[in-house]
Amino acid sequence: MMPSRVGGSMILVRQLGLRMFSTSSSAVAVVRAVSGAQFNCPFFGSGSSSAASAAILRFLPVRMASTSAATASVGGKDDGSSKGQASAAANPSDSNQMTSYWGVAPRKLFKEDGSEWRWSCFRPWDTYMSDTTIDLKKHHAPTVFLDKIAYWMVKLLRVPTDIFFQRRYGCRAMMLETVAAVPGMVGGMLLHLRSLRRFEHSGGWVRALLEEAENERMHLMTFMEVAQPRWYERAIVIAVQGIFFNAYFVGYLLSPKFAHRVVGYLEEEAIHSYTEFLKELDNGNIENVPAPMIAKDYWRLPPDATLRDVVMVVRADEAHHRDVNHFASAPTFTIFWVKDASVAVVAVFIRCIEMFLSRIC
Repeated sequence: MMPSRVGGSMILVRQLGLRMFSTSSSAVAVVRAVSGAQFNCPFFGSGSSSAASAAILRFLPVRMASTSAATASVGGKDDGSSKGQASAAANPSDSNQMTSYWGVAPRKLFKEDGSEWRWSCFRPWDTYMSDTTIDLKKHHAPTVFLDKIAYWMVKLLRVPTDIFFQRRYGCRAMMLETVAAVPGMVGGMLLHLRSLRRFEHSGGWVRALLEEAENERMHLMTFMEVAQPRWYERAIVIAVQGIFFNAYFVGYLLSPKFAHRVVGYLEEEAIHSYTEFLKELDNGNIENVPAPMIAKDYWRLPPDATLRDVVMVVRADEAHHRDVNHFASAPTFTIFWVKDASVAVVAVFIRCIEMFLSRIC
């Protein structure tokens, strides 16, 4: 007889994981194959192993050994016959299968030309046509002390970048986008948590910053099709991302306006880099290859779009991010992130130092 404690555990597991003990055809086939074997288990004891093996095998291979859900047939009755399984295997198009975790068939999406949508990282309603008429020469002249720190910090960071990448602008764009996608995620995350703590609306800034991070990530996915990173470049990304994420996180806690000013200057440098990229393309130093398909779908580019068109729309995106971050750090703009009491003390101290240095400089 099964001990009461083990019996209670089995009941709890069955209540929590009904799908783990499903009677899918794949699990039943495996159980039938090994049901004749006997095994001794401290949990279940020795003797007949059909029930124990069925429970364990359904728990482990069906749900634990794979990240994809087990497929289930819909639209007809499953009689468990080998004939029906063989016909489904021979004609996979005849069997409508569900592949999502909850057993809901994914919705098929189609493009305007009738072809099936192939991207899972973004959907048709996430695509847009970039506004390339934005002013690319706009520059925020640093006036206050924190702005000057942000400006010269970005200028100093550009020096090792120029030395490392030289004129390899494709690889440069790919590597820098791995860093450019960090600030929006950090800012959106902190504002999201503050909104939860203070029971306040975000004024739309959480969504705006997260969309900025997603847009920068799509830049990376695009340039991944143009230039493949080497192993040491991947190692550099891991190191730089670990340092930059934590530094920006602390900086955003201390002064969100200063953090956004840094991002604004970073975007100005990105615009300059993409402008140099375009010059190299126009001079023929870099081959103007056809645009990747992911870029054509994301920015709704024409079928004959080239790499130059991709750089144009990416540069326009960076200009939009520049304006948003400079606007968020404007001294006259009171934004959602009024500091909490603990951070406010540090902010007041920084403001006093800024006022003192502005008078003596």
